[in-house]
Amino acid sequence: MSLKSKLNRMKNHISRDDGMLDSKLVEPLKGNPIKNKEEIPFYELWKEINAEPYYHEGEYIFIREVKYSLDYKHGHYKFSDIYTAKEIWTNKDLNHPFSMKDFEMSEMVFFDTETTGLSGTGTQIFLLGLAYFTDTHLILKQYFLPSPSSEIAQFNYFLNDIGKFRLMASYNGKSFDWPQLISRHTLVRQNVPKLPELGHFDLYHAARRLWKHKLERTNLSIVEKEVLGIERVDDIPGYLAPMIYFDFIESRQPNGIQGVMKHNEIDILSLVTLYTHLTFQLCGMDMQQTRKESFEVGRWFAALGEKEEAEQVLTKLVNGSDVTSLQAKLALAYHNKKEKNWGMALRLFVDVADTLDVNMGLEASIEASKIYEHKIKDYLSAKDYCLKASKLNEENQSSKDKKQKVNDQLQNRLFRLEKRIARYRE
Repeated sequence: MSLKSKLNRMKNHISRDDGMLDSKLVEPLKGNPIKNKEEIPFYELWKEINAEPYYHEGEYIFIREVKYSLDYKHGHYKFSDIYTAKEIWTNKDLNHPFSMKDFEMSEMVFFDTETTGLSGTGTQIFLLGLAYFTDTHLILKQYFLPSPSSEIAQFNYFLNDIGKFRLMASYNGKSFDWPQLISRHTLVRQNVPKLPELGHFDLYHAARRLWKHKLERTNLSIVEKEVLGIERVDDIPGYLAPMIYFDFIESRQPNGIQGVMKHNEIDILSLVTLYTHLTFQLCGMDMQQTRKESFEVGRWFAALGEKEEAEQVLTKLVNGSDVTSLQAKLALAYHNKKEKNWGMALRLFVDVADTLDVNMGLEASIEASKIYEHKIKDYLSAKDYCLKASKLNEENQSSKDKKQKVNDQLQNRLFRLEKRIARYRE
């Protein structure tokens, strides 16, 4: 089937009427073109989606600007809720990589791209998108590349705008979008501004931390639907974007590209909602937060060395008999071990060791045996928990090699403990 035939089958999904957001929800910003509009193929179609041509050294790109009211609701949150998130960070004495305490809301930009491939020097960034806040609105701005020859123009307009910010939020942007931008910038750097040095919140990694236990994949579209309450309608799948762009290069017909721009727009708007939700989760402001999510938050704080915050979150979870309670006890035990609070660590390890959970019981029994041996000098108790660990190791479902490795370590410990007990009895 030819490319055009495939696209014809997609017309219901990428038509101009269905492809863009309801005009009642957004207010267009006036463009500032400086050339004859009649020279632009299908200019009237571009104008309908608030996109205008901008020229630089004989080449042009399309820049689309839309402004949203702060009362606009995207998923579970209004855009204005991000100001509450900002206030939470400002008033919270917490060292977290997602804290906005040292930034103003106007200094933050939300960023996403659409490309012709996943990697390689031949991969073109044909759409750059960003959003930022003013005192009264959220402004969305997209920079579309109508021809590869316009890349210098695209970079000039984009870099002049993004250079005004200090902080960026993306979804997997540290691994993909920004490295791609660096790669393309290298090819045109003599003719465009320098790349700005921005702080970077990669929300993908936060989503994986908090929700990998319940989501098979943490693609943004899945997080939107399962966590943020965002339902996409007639969305262009991201993997179709390169094909649609290549067809545009041949036909200059923008209908398909409008669908891709809508896809990119929703991606960026969802970053705003996601950052707001993450803040509420991390700072204990989400009244719908699950115990498992709270556990992941506490474990994250522990990994960051935020001792008081980690202990506060995890302690709330230990009084129970479910798996999350055991996980919280185990995490809190390791936290106390790291802080050399041996008595508290031992009590928590023993509590977990004496449960029916084989895997966590094995881990906790080994740790309890270590503390009894090296810190309490109670070799009989150390032996008891070493033997308990040996029994649990036989029951667990690990691979044969892993079980054998653990067994060897336990037998060495048991041999050493028996020697110490014999010496003590002499």
